[in-house]
Amino acid sequence: MNSDTYKTIISSSQGIYKEKGSRFVSFAVPVSDQQEIKAIIDKIRKEHYEAKHHCYAYMIGHERIIWRVNDDGEPSGTAGRPILGQINSYGLTNIIIVVSRYFGGTLLGVSGLINAYRTAAASSIQNAELTEMTVHEYYEITYPYISMNDVMRILKEENLGQSQQSFDLECRILLNFRVSVKEKVLNQLSRIDGLKYRYIETR
Repeated sequence: MNSDTYKTIISSSQGIYKEKGSRFVSFAVPVSDQQEIKAIIDKIRKEHYEAKHHCYAYMIGHERIIWRVNDDGEPSGTAGRPILGQINSYGLTNIIIVVSRYFGGTLLGVSGLINAYRTAAASSIQNAELTEMTVHEYYEITYPYISMNDVMRILKEENLGQSQQSFDLECRILLNFRVSVKEKVLNQLSRIDGLKYRYIETR
């Protein structure tokens, strides 16, 4: 993949794995920031209150550096890590996978638990629709009305996204473009008389 693309899931999906009477029900949910995590876990806990454990892992951001695992009472390293391993195996981000375990009365052992949580997590990914997204940077530009034609030419040639336009003696546009063309676009804009740009966000 390019540096300004990432893979994620389009919508929520479920999977299941059964082993020696225990059921491992998995839920893959798309997320965009950490603030969404608690509500998702609480909802699954409430709906599956009879499950003994609700283990999870998540990965957030196109750079794939924000992540966490939780074993929720299972032996350390037997649940959250295997779940995260599947997220990494598929190269996904902006996703949380929760696996709820209904205990069947028979202990599975460390290797059995690792396999169960890994397989359940994989099942929810395999049942999801994956997509590749592009990362965009957002800038606000301001420029004098006399420079309008030069600005519009660049916006058209580079096929830049634009919104929140206001045209007066001083014009203002909120524009966005793929990270991979950032240097080229900003270089062109900086040559326009009176134009100023301000970075807003990356998403």
